[in-house]
Amino acid sequence: MRYSEMFLPTVREVPSDAEVISHKLMIRAGMLKKISSGIYSYLPLGYRVIRKVEQIIREEMNRAGAQEVFMPMVQPAELWKESGRWIHYGKELLRFKDRHDRDYCLGPTHEEVITEIVRHEIKTYRQLPKNLYQIQTKFRDEIRPRFGVMRCREFGMKDAYSFDADDEGVDVSYRKMFDVYQRIFTRCGLKFRAVEADTGSIGGGYSHEFIVMTDSGEDAIFFCNSCDYAANMEKAEISMPEKAEPSTMEFLPLEEIYTPCVKTIEDVCSFFQVTPDKVVKTLIFNADGKAAAILIRGDEEVNEIKVKNFLDCSELELADDELVQRAADSPKGFVGAIGIKARIVADYSLMSMSNFVMGANKEDYHIKNVNIGRDFNVDEFADLRFAKESDCCPRCKGAAKIARGVEVGHIFKLGTKYTKALKATYLDKSGKEQYMAMGCYGIGIGRTVAASIEQNHDEEGIIWPMAIAPFHVIITPVNVNDKEVLEASEKLYQNLLEQNVDVIIDDRDERAGVKFNDADLIGIPLRVTIGSKRLAEGKIELRSREKGETQILSMENATEKIINAIKEAM
Repeated sequence: MRYSEMFLPTVREVPSDAEVISHKLMIRAGMLKKISSGIYSYLPLGYRVIRKVEQIIREEMNRAGAQEVFMPMVQPAELWKESGRWIHYGKELLRFKDRHDRDYCLGPTHEEVITEIVRHEIKTYRQLPKNLYQIQTKFRDEIRPRFGVMRCREFGMKDAYSFDADDEGVDVSYRKMFDVYQRIFTRCGLKFRAVEADTGSIGGGYSHEFIVMTDSGEDAIFFCNSCDYAANMEKAEISMPEKAEPSTMEFLPLEEIYTPCVKTIEDVCSFFQVTPDKVVKTLIFNADGKAAAILIRGDEEVNEIKVKNFLDCSELELADDELVQRAADSPKGFVGAIGIKARIVADYSLMSMSNFVMGANKEDYHIKNVNIGRDFNVDEFADLRFAKESDCCPRCKGAAKIARGVEVGHIFKLGTKYTKALKATYLDKSGKEQYMAMGCYGIGIGRTVAASIEQNHDEEGIIWPMAIAPFHVIITPVNVNDKEVLEASEKLYQNLLEQNVDVIIDDRDERAGVKFNDADLIGIPLRVTIGSKRLAEGKIELRSREKGETQILSMENATEKIINAIKEAM
């Protein structure tokens, strides 16, 4: 490719709406063009990177025995109604009607469609297992698209679906895909970690996210330094105390205190002259239409995902004023557990608390010296809060850390969630009808590209790993008006093309500094500089974008040396 012919609209100014470095650099490097909120066009340079990632994915998926299909982005509502997700998926599902007034949606994922295909074609255990995948456009109507292509509405995804005869078969397929993902992200040149994760709206019993480690990532993970345990913050476990040690302090008498204009934890602590770990928050949730009281220490943050999973409800949200009033006979801000008419679930952190402060279920009043067992009973204790670095590993009790990263892949054990709903069955060896067991496995293509930039950049621009770089080499003639320099550049360019090297020649009539800056901005791993002085000695320069090191090569063996450098970096 010739730079002068390429559509590559680089810009020097940082876009005002760009929040993260990958978004800034993808716009500056001429990779993206925003069309609407959360919707982007990939320009030639960006699309070359996308295709490199897709190729790695295809090679590894095919190597593992998966077969590529291509399913429609537009999906009929009937399938989603069969699975129950037409109502429960939420507003991220973009619903619309066709000219015949029939309901459709733009697919955010394809569990329903793939199950519809398989249920009509697979009839016997002899046809199992199967793993089908696609690389397709998805649409999720995010309420607040941000971070460029990392949190957009329309995006490319590799989604795969395995079908097995039983849970043991799913375990084999899941482990195979886990290993495939390790190879894919390793080949992409990424530093990543697999972490346990919540299954979210996809459902199922078990899942892992693959997180690219970067300080600018939107996701946080909790991991152990002593063992392999790692989980995202929604899933990170806090162990129940092996022995809940009640306080040795004697139970003091209850005192109802008038607390005008005291509503927040900070207000309560200031008023009672206590620390937040001596205050208990009572949160009323609406769990599938029923009130549930969640108790958590004042210095902790409730994890709604854990609450939802523990309560085993389909829908969970903070209760409105009416439900709070019915459950606690109190306005919000003063709710406590004494006398409440709801299921009471307390976080483990309350197990050894005594003489604490909580709401009095009465406007402008709080109660001090509250004690569990004497003043109210807890139905169940559970892990309901977000983990902190002061928490130990739930597996080995070792020291834990919290780090940030970008999710690029997610794999799930679905079991029979969709096959039961859509009646996808097969006949086992005894001729008995059984539901197929499923797994699903997604990779965000654009997110993988963005995560690579977040992890590989400097002040000058992008530093692409060789395997996914849009070009492996950029040839930079210092002066295209110098006949000998131009001829040597063209000769090397043609030699590399003949060896199937992804190479671009910067044949623009620009100053060398401009060319060097552009090469660094777009992140080409190897830059060949050809100038008249070194060329007179039969020499050229080869510079590594990642290491910043320069080698002097002879023209005679330059092609061989460059090819070797590419192979070493792949």
